[in-house]
Amino acid sequence: MIKLRLQRKGRKKRPFYHIVVADSRSPRDGRIIERLGRFDNISENQELTYDEERIIHWLKIGAQPSDTVRSILRKEGILYKMHLMRWGKSDEEIEAALEEWKQNREAKAGEAETSRKAKQQEILKAEEQEFKKQREEKAAAKELEKKKKDEAEAKAAEEAEKKEETAEEEKASEPEVTKEADTEAKAAGQEEKAEEKPEAKAEPKTEEKASEPEVAKEAEAEAKAAGEEEKAEEKPEAKTEVETEAKEEKEEEKASEPEVKKEEKTEPSAEEKKEAKAEKSEEKEEPKKESKKSGSVSTDMNANEAIDHIKNTPLEKLEGFVPKDEERVTVQRAWESKQAE
Repeated sequence: MIKLRLQRKGRKKRPFYHIVVADSRSPRDGRIIERLGRFDNISENQELTYDEERIIHWLKIGAQPSDTVRSILRKEGILYKMHLMRWGKSDEEIEAALEEWKQNREAKAGEAETSRKAKQQEILKAEEQEFKKQREEKAAAKELEKKKKDEAEAKAAEEAEKKEETAEEEKASEPEVTKEADTEAKAAGQEEKAEEKPEAKAEPKTEEKASEPEVAKEAEAEAKAAGEEEKAEEKPEAKTEVETEAKEEKEEEKASEPEVKKEEKTEPSAEEKKEAKAEKSEEKEEPKKESKKSGSVSTDMNANEAIDHIKNTPLEKLEGFVPKDEERVTVQRAWESKQAE
């Protein structure tokens, strides 16, 4: 049986087809009787060329088209022309009927395109509305988080100020207590001295009265001479001991001074703490601003802006522009078409 069918040509993954007349028993790429046209549905042009007279000739003889060839002939109006010829219509009537058929087909195709565009616009509007809602929800959530953080920071600052005030009050009260203790100690020391002085004065007076005047004078002269000699021997030793004790006390004071200074340095004031917190918050906010400016993502734009950005920018610079959480179909289609290019 003779058939009208397609014969595959071209290279791997880039085929095109010849419309041929061949025996049904011959293989697809085998011997053919006649070549009637060329069909290319992969390239952008989608080329279709054929010899209408020879196709009609083979159809009149009884050649049967395959399913794909039949759909091609139906779309081109050749089967409709064969139908009119079988009904015995004249050439003028056949041409008029074919023109009406072509006009109706073009009108239907235009309606289909307009409906497809309208559907696409509706999809874009719905996606934009959802995107706006999501953005508003995210902004509201961020504002709530900021308010909570600000409240927590304010509470922490108030607590720190209260602690500092209590510490300052304690420090201010300490010197008053120490002054009172010093005054009490001085008063006690003065009372003890006042009690000891009259007793010491009373004893030598009684001794002087009891002793004889002449013997007492000689004994006193001898005692003074012996005492002056002993004092001359004891003075250098006493001076050395006093000097060593003074040096040790100075060294201890010098050793204790840096420790006190270190403690004073290690305890920062409330103003210094506030300045350090402000500097840390500024350092945290600066990298966030830089990260926002550094790169953009499709989820930060509406659908039209994202599609235009994908079309106008080269593929190398679009790495990471479309994230995994992108749910908009139109943006995904634009990204896939850009990758296919």
